[in-house]
Amino acid sequence: MEIKQTEKQASRTPIRKKIEWGVFLIVAVFIMAVAGLAMAGYIYWEVFVPIDKRSLQEREFIIEKGRGVKEIAAQLQGEQLIKSAFWFETYIWYKDLGASLKAGQYSLSPGLNVPEMTMILSGGQVIDNSAQITFPEGFTLKQIKDRLIENDIVAAQEFNGEMVDGFQLQYKFLSDLPSGTSLEGFLFPDTYRFDKEIKKEQIIKKFLDNFDKKLTPDLREKISRQNKSLYEIINLASIVQQEAVGEEEMPMIAGVFANRLRIGMALESDATINYITGKKMRQPLLEDTKIKSPYNTYANRGLPPTPICNPGLAAIKAAIEPAVSDYLYFLHPLNEPAVFSKTLDEHNKNRIKYLK
Repeated sequence: MEIKQTEKQASRTPIRKKIEWGVFLIVAVFIMAVAGLAMAGYIYWEVFVPIDKRSLQEREFIIEKGRGVKEIAAQLQGEQLIKSAFWFETYIWYKDLGASLKAGQYSLSPGLNVPEMTMILSGGQVIDNSAQITFPEGFTLKQIKDRLIENDIVAAQEFNGEMVDGFQLQYKFLSDLPSGTSLEGFLFPDTYRFDKEIKKEQIIKKFLDNFDKKLTPDLREKISRQNKSLYEIINLASIVQQEAVGEEEMPMIAGVFANRLRIGMALESDATINYITGKKMRQPLLEDTKIKSPYNTYANRGLPPTPICNPGLAAIKAAIEPAVSDYLYFLHPLNEPAVFSKTLDEHNKNRIKYLK
């Protein structure tokens, strides 16, 4: 009987072991499943749940050129925009977006999760840190500076009577001007787009590049054939720009001044008086025409020392090819085209008729 009992117990041992092993496997699988779920939940929390999902406040975030994924991830974590630099990096490498992160200035919120943030940074959705600015024909250097400052172009604060020095080697049209000559006249009026962090020299180069492009070889050849300097042309064009009400009358006005210059007669330009006084009068006061200044073209013959503004292309063309006529005088009735006269007597009659 004892032998049979032993044999029976022995036969049960393998079965028990199998049951125990099965239970162990079930428990192990259960633990692994729970651990897997926990890990999945943790990863989901790190990657897909924002650091502050209630926050709608955006912050400026700048990626400088040359920065890698590791540096960007650390910067994001340091600025408390993400929970973990490690999981940000892991997501970037998993999506193979390492080469897609673009330098620039961004607007990010702690309310964004890692995929949303990655979409912005890899899509190049940078903040437009630039300004489109229009400078009308006839703006002076000071007016250009003021408008740049109004549009938050920081470097414009450094403008201070900009000279040709430093630009003459690059721009041939400035090469003949003496050192210390103002750039007034050569800052071509147009619409430009400037980055708000642009340097002062880059601002000036934008204007000069445009001037260089607009002054075509054909126009330069016409100036050369007249045996005149470009500076003389731009100087005259600046006066024409300020005197004319519209482009259509610019050649006639340029012709009047050209006739006066040819016979040695004073230009008597009201625009040059306004340049001195800072006023915007259609007819300057008599006492203003007696101001002692090299820009007073009532008191001084010939062109003023420098251009009085930055003329547009129409005024430049008019100065290059002024209309041929016998006119020596003109005036502007209020809200009407210019009236031209050949003699002083005729001009005085027109003054009585039109300038009441």
